[in-house]
Amino acid sequence: MRRMQVPGILIAGMSSGAGKTMVTCGLMKAWKDKGMRVSAFKCGPDYIDPMFHREVLGCESFNLDTFLWGREGVKKVFHRYGRNSDLAVVEGVMGYYDGLAGISTRASTYEVADSIGVPVVLVVDCKGASVSAAAWIQGMMEYRKDSHIKGVILNRVSPMLYRRMKELLEEQLPVKVYGYVPDMEECTLKSRYLGLKLPYEEARSRRILEILGRQIERTVDIDGLLRLAQDTAGLENTGEPENMVETRCKVQKEKPSACLRVALARDEAFCFLYEDNLKLLEEKGVCLIPFSPLKDTHLPEHIDGLLLYGGYPELYAEALSENQRLRREIRDAVAGGLPCMAECGGFMYLQESMEDQTGKSYPMVGALEGKSFYTPSLKRFGYVTLSGGQVFGQKAGKIPAHEFHYYDSSICGDAFCAEKPLSEQRWECMVSTDTLFAGYPHICYRGAMEVADGFVSACRKEKQRRDRCQREN
Repeated sequence: MRRMQVPGILIAGMSSGAGKTMVTCGLMKAWKDKGMRVSAFKCGPDYIDPMFHREVLGCESFNLDTFLWGREGVKKVFHRYGRNSDLAVVEGVMGYYDGLAGISTRASTYEVADSIGVPVVLVVDCKGASVSAAAWIQGMMEYRKDSHIKGVILNRVSPMLYRRMKELLEEQLPVKVYGYVPDMEECTLKSRYLGLKLPYEEARSRRILEILGRQIERTVDIDGLLRLAQDTAGLENTGEPENMVETRCKVQKEKPSACLRVALARDEAFCFLYEDNLKLLEEKGVCLIPFSPLKDTHLPEHIDGLLLYGGYPELYAEALSENQRLRREIRDAVAGGLPCMAECGGFMYLQESMEDQTGKSYPMVGALEGKSFYTPSLKRFGYVTLSGGQVFGQKAGKIPAHEFHYYDSSICGDAFCAEKPLSEQRWECMVSTDTLFAGYPHICYRGAMEVADGFVSACRKEKQRRDRCQREN
């Protein structure tokens, strides 16, 4: 099948900290204020930056990751969630060419750009530099034959210097300078150990995004960037029918009684979720019922499964521990065979106890043995491949995943072997039974459908068991 390529643009940086998130959010705000329908994407396994995209646009942002689901998978995700917008904006991750193990361009922002075929605009941090920026940009453009870099935005540069730098860069390099952002200390977004503080934690975040949008509208050629995105859009072979529509909980719409009711932990403590994962589950007949382990004293009624994704449970350890009724209910449900997937923060919550950053320990659910504790550095950071285990009682192949946490556990599980790509590092991880799949690794189902299918199958068996008990009673 052939259809029009989504008009899109990718905002990349030469390194982390170049200002990609600020510029991306400011651009999206400026385009939204002009009445455009903007879709948002983030390269790599990132939960926090998409929250800022959502804060700007009021709609979900989707991840694009070539390690977790391959180049074709990235292309499908981009077209699927961008096809109904006027413009798709993609934010890069790390430095443009930085990929696996720090020695490869695989799984880099560059590989995403090469997969989806959109023009790249490089954010160049000019603090303390001028002519040297020309050498940096030239090197980035020439490192790969088709770098996809079509433009630059200069960050942290004065208006007077910008005019001279724009002239110099466009005279010496085959690149267009689309504008600049001055040094804006008042718009600095605060960080913590896993990245930026979340938008709802920062009272100034909405105000900052408003200021960024107005600034970029004044000093960046947003109409020129839009033309760049539209000029590069053309026919693209997607392998999907043009009239494909999302089937959010299709089973529920056609036959409500067939829907699998799955409780989804979603609040301040459990907020690291991939929206594409949720949509895939819905398409398989899952009706997601959100609840808050912080505030709700009971699980949703008549559920067939439970999802506990990651987040910052350690910041809310005391409140989670004080919710004893819900902790007991979850413990009994998991012990009783309710199908459950728990990753990272959710895995920590299921264990016997969790320490906060001061070392104070709090009782948790107790469905799993072990205790979680803070460490001063990232543990097993990055992409991994899981192998050698079973998912909900079914043999699984190799599962791409990633880890990103400062916490560790006294018992991390031994159902799978995790192996880092382009490395000899490997370790045991995951707790896996016929009804439970839990551990530190985060998994994207589009690249590991056996995980989603195994969970849905287990939930379906639970629903059949529950329906049979109701009939007998």
